[in-house]
Amino acid sequence: MTCFGALLLFSSCGQAQNQTSTSSNSEQNPSTNMMFSSDMVNTGGEDSTAWNKLTAEETNVIVYKGTEYPGTGLYVDNHEDGIYQCKRCNASLFTSDSKFESGTGWPSFDDFIENSVELVKDADGYREEIVCNNCKGHLGHAFMGEGFTPKNTRHCVNSISLNFVTAEELKNNNQVETNQDKEMETAIFASGCFWGTEYFFEKEEGVISTQVGYIGGTKENPTYAEVCAHTTGHAEAVKVVYDPTKTDYETLCKLFFETHDPTQVDRQGPDIGDQYRTEVFYLNDDQKEIAEKLKAILEAKGLKVATSITEATRFWDGEDYHEHYYANKGGTPYCHGYTKRF
Repeated sequence: MTCFGALLLFSSCGQAQNQTSTSSNSEQNPSTNMMFSSDMVNTGGEDSTAWNKLTAEETNVIVYKGTEYPGTGLYVDNHEDGIYQCKRCNASLFTSDSKFESGTGWPSFDDFIENSVELVKDADGYREEIVCNNCKGHLGHAFMGEGFTPKNTRHCVNSISLNFVTAEELKNNNQVETNQDKEMETAIFASGCFWGTEYFFEKEEGVISTQVGYIGGTKENPTYAEVCAHTTGHAEAVKVVYDPTKTDYETLCKLFFETHDPTQVDRQGPDIGDQYRTEVFYLNDDQKEIAEKLKAILEAKGLKVATSITEATRFWDGEDYHEHYYANKGGTPYCHGYTKRF
């Protein structure tokens, strides 16, 4: 390959941010063939307590959207059967069946395990970034129309963003099921500032992923500023995807009632406004019945419960900077706390 061709390949698969920093504190790590800067490697507060700790090199790619040099990653030439998982949170992302040889220098996959990744438009408005749908860690970029496989899609992924579990290891650990094999279920709760709501649900056993957002209003594609202006009717809420073999809706609904004050109207602690209301958005009759039963139990105990139980409408994802706020920034919620109620 000519120098020009190699340069073109690197720029097409590489990430937009921090991949070729030339500042005085930038250096190449000889063990990983990766460019990183010393001001990028602060891992403090970057990981949820349920996530794996990252090295400086891993942080550069997964948190700060760096990239590996082509041909240097651990899994470029890996041909074993198994599952590729997120380095930060262990979510299953890709199967070995979807991996193919693209000749680009990065592991390439033409498909992913259902609901495991999210495609986000880059700031340049051209490329699509791939992030883990659970922890939002950076994986790489997606490219369409290249003709490598019948699916005509290439998910170009950094090896350092991945762990690999062999089929034999999966079998030995009784982990053969993947997210694709399981029937995941969803719940939606609003209990004040969605930072605090998500803080508790993302730590709960059996929860696969959480997403902050807006629901219950009339404005399409609402922004945070619009919701805070009280013109949309939306509540700040969290969509919870969970594994029903490990938890159930009643357990999650109890957690909802026990991690905020359900007696407050259009507020939660110092946060005041209709977007901070307490509300369960049910997706089916079973969820409605469970929420109503738990509300009745609390009322029988003397609580004047203000929680509305409402059929879910469209859920609009919130802005990325709100997602996993406390896990990424550190600290604990200022208007949420756990109180045993059941």
